[in-house]
Amino acid sequence: MRPHAPRILGLLAIALVLGVVISLGRGAVALSPVDVLRSLGAKVGLAEASPQDIAIIWSVRMPRVVLALLVGSALGASGAALQGVVRNSLADPTLLGVSGGAALGAVAAIVLGAPVLAHPTAGIWIVPAAAFTGALATTRLALSLARVEGATSGVTMLLAGIGIAALCSAGIGVLLYLADDAAIRSVTFWSLGSLGGATWAVVGVAALPIVLGLGVLPRYARSLDQLALGEMEARHVGVDVERVISRVVLVSALAVGAAVATCGVIGFVGLVVPYLGRSLLGPSHRALLPACALGGALLLLLGDVLARTVVAPTELPIGVLTALAGAPILLAMVRKGRAQAVLA
Repeated sequence: MRPHAPRILGLLAIALVLGVVISLGRGAVALSPVDVLRSLGAKVGLAEASPQDIAIIWSVRMPRVVLALLVGSALGASGAALQGVVRNSLADPTLLGVSGGAALGAVAAIVLGAPVLAHPTAGIWIVPAAAFTGALATTRLALSLARVEGATSGVTMLLAGIGIAALCSAGIGVLLYLADDAAIRSVTFWSLGSLGGATWAVVGVAALPIVLGLGVLPRYARSLDQLALGEMEARHVGVDVERVISRVVLVSALAVGAAVATCGVIGFVGLVVPYLGRSLLGPSHRALLPACALGGALLLLLGDVLARTVVAPTELPIGVLTALAGAPILLAMVRKGRAQAVLA
């Protein structure tokens, strides 16, 4: 870990706190940072604020902010971990088929499960459950295809993920062909990515798998560093390569599945944030994983502020903004020759 890593992590944490305050203050009713802090303090009896401000902060904006933090950190950390597994800076949850499997499961639930979605209780859980199932199923399939002569190959898993993502896209196309107009509108809005449906119930659905993923991934930081030397070299220093790859991929799939289930497909966060993190901190996953979690949360939080304010009073899909920001960085990576591993 580079000597300046703790300083960068501290700056990211401070920026994230400031981003939370800014995000809580932006909306149809603008609140100053002082009003935001008073409303936060009033909830625990440390300050006084108007009932209207407290309701706006805690009932409307706070669930959205918390969901942005959870989803952004899940995408950032999972992207860094998956890139470490396949040893390729162009890999992300979308390319490996994780997001595609989650999207296929969620779209299937939206198109085929309309009666269940109308239920006041079961409707909250059916789409996340389907997305989890889809993400884990495609991940298990990719892991199975990546086993070559009893060993798991990260490069083979990358190629398998590309094929699985294409199959999932085809499956979504078939489901849209079968869907009615209402389901097509729901899927179209959902597929662009948005935090607009955030409630405390949705936050509760996403929190457990994402927090679990963020807690487990740092345990494999050292193994991911050793895996960067090559799978054969990692085995020589005592790393159980198959176990590390399977567990990291499955935990990442769980976190990404929760993110996709609650917000739709939000691309490029799992690609751009690890790329910037490695540029600043180097390849050590001990610093990279927490930095990507903080950076992903900050990126999605600020992106959501822009999505809510650029064309107010309407709202831009946040997936459009992340694509606009991420695509040029991807092209810059390719131009600089960072895609050579894909062509090797």
